[in-house]
Amino acid sequence: MLESSALYVNGQLPRIATDGRTPRQAYAAAFDTSDTRPRIAILLAGIGMDEAASMAALDLPAQVSFAVTPYATRLEKFVPAARAAGHELLLSMPMEPQGYPLNDPGNRALLTGASPLVNAQLTEWALTRFTGYVGVTGALGQMRGERFAAALGQMKQLQTTLGERGLLYVDPRPNAAWTKPGEGRLPTRGIDVVLDETQGGGAEIDKALARLERIARDRGAAMGLAGRPSPLAVDRIAVWAAGLDARGVALAPVSVVVQMPQASTPPIPLPITMSQRTVPLP
Repeated sequence: MLESSALYVNGQLPRIATDGRTPRQAYAAAFDTSDTRPRIAILLAGIGMDEAASMAALDLPAQVSFAVTPYATRLEKFVPAARAAGHELLLSMPMEPQGYPLNDPGNRALLTGASPLVNAQLTEWALTRFTGYVGVTGALGQMRGERFAAALGQMKQLQTTLGERGLLYVDPRPNAAWTKPGEGRLPTRGIDVVLDETQGGGAEIDKALARLERIARDRGAAMGLAGRPSPLAVDRIAVWAAGLDARGVALAPVSVVVQMPQASTPPIPLPITMSQRTVPLP
């Protein structure tokens, strides 16, 4: 389910297997899909920016999914540890956010002013940074790639690439208009609630989690996003998750809420390889 990158030395790209298996299926975290309770997925972004905070987040329930930055320097340490702990992984795709260039998504970000060829090369660079992920999100810490996502032609190019590689996409913009679950070849879903939107502390995170729970009860499923693995966010998510069973709600990996599969497919253990070196962009 991997193929060599033509642009980046030792880079490995996800692909659909000859038997039809997709990375979003093969790398999905375990979940009992016969569970009929309302489902909530939590996507914790900013993983890899702060190594200590990212490693501490591994103690969260395995159903919490992680969005990993491609800029992280110790991916060879974190990615195997996260998968061994049962966490599902997504790749954070750096994309032009609101407030750019003041809000800087890094020197490998997809930009509305770049050519389709350059953005395609940058997309491939990000996809080769590590393996074993089910999909991609535009959440890079607290940035959400709003400007790039609004450039429909360029966003369609990215969507097409991800769909052809058997991935899913999580739109970090709450209730994004274009995001419809299961549309086309690319399963997609928007975030319902951003958990750490404000600086109001633990009480505000608790309120956001309660709002997420109400949405799940009303609609059957909901997804929340935390922009970074701060000790406060990790602590409040852990406390909240500990009481979910008693309240009749299931914590689920992102892939379950995005795809809502009809049957549980156990994750297929595949070796995780790292891109050791990349060539500079032209």
